Amino acid sequence: MRRYIARQLVQLVVVVFGISLLAFAILHVLGDPVLLLLPQNAGKEEFERYRHLLGLDRPIYVQYWKFVSRAVLGDFGKSWYADTPAFSLVLERMPPTIYLTLSGLVVALVIALPLGTVAALRRHSWVDSLCTAVAVAGQAAPIFWLGIMLIIVFSVRLRLLPASGYGTWQNFLMPAFCLGAALAPITMRLVRSGVIEVMNMEFIKTARAKGLAEGRVVVKHAFRNACIPVITVLGLQFGQLLGGAIITETIFAWPGVATLTVESIRNQDFPVVQCAVVLLALLIVMVNLFVDVVVGLIDPRIRAS
Repeated sequence: MRRYIARQLVQLVVVVFGISLLAFAILHVLGDPVLLLLPQNAGKEEFERYRHLLGLDRPIYVQYWKFVSRAVLGDFGKSWYADTPAFSLVLERMPPTIYLTLSGLVVALVIALPLGTVAALRRHSWVDSLCTAVAVAGQAAPIFWLGIMLIIVFSVRLRLLPASGYGTWQNFLMPAFCLGAALAPITMRLVRSGVIEVMNMEFIKTARAKGLAEGRVVVKHAFRNACIPVITVLGLQFGQLLGGAIITETIFAWPGVATLTVESIRNQDFPVVQCAVVLLALLIVMVNLFVDVVVGLIDPRIRAS
């Protein structure tokens, strides 16, 4: 198990290196930031002085090494718009985004696990067709449309839930459902196909031949083996959830890091954008590492391979 985790950590370091390179390239691909910080009527000497102050007159590899060495210590520079450390700004907005993403993940599992299992056990029945129709409809509905519809129904018409804001459990319901509904269809289909495949294997027939109850056969034997690809895909889809959080946070005025990133892009606040990209990507990498370890614990064959 230690070798397995060590290999994953090596891959993590390589990915983080690529992320840092990408985040650094943002500042240079989008143009000269000095042109954005100074007025157009500024003199050439002022431009050169500001470039020297920001270290942009140095070679690219020197700038990159300076960026990486500071980023390791959590120093991404100051926000050009708020004049405060970018790391503190992003870190302050991170908890709402993580809470929202985890809530959406829970909603997706609550919807997908029972529907996928029932559809697999009632294969080719009207229940299976209904569950499949729900999955197709959920996958076809855009996040922004679903969010707007939820606000119109539950906030404007019924006045049951707040349309925006953050703080109470009521504020979580619509954004979490909106985010979870985007992940539930693919998870439900994976659960359905996984349970169908496992139910036809020999060890399931052996368990039934021993006289075990059908519920125990499904839960203890079939579901454990069927959940391995589901866990893997959930780890891969965590990044998609964070991407969907950008739309969801914008619709529901959620004070998360995704909203901060969009605002920083509009304000061309590159230090904040760089910090947000690095931290979000690092979060995704850590989640995938955790998923790999969990899958390896569930199935020893994966560790051996």
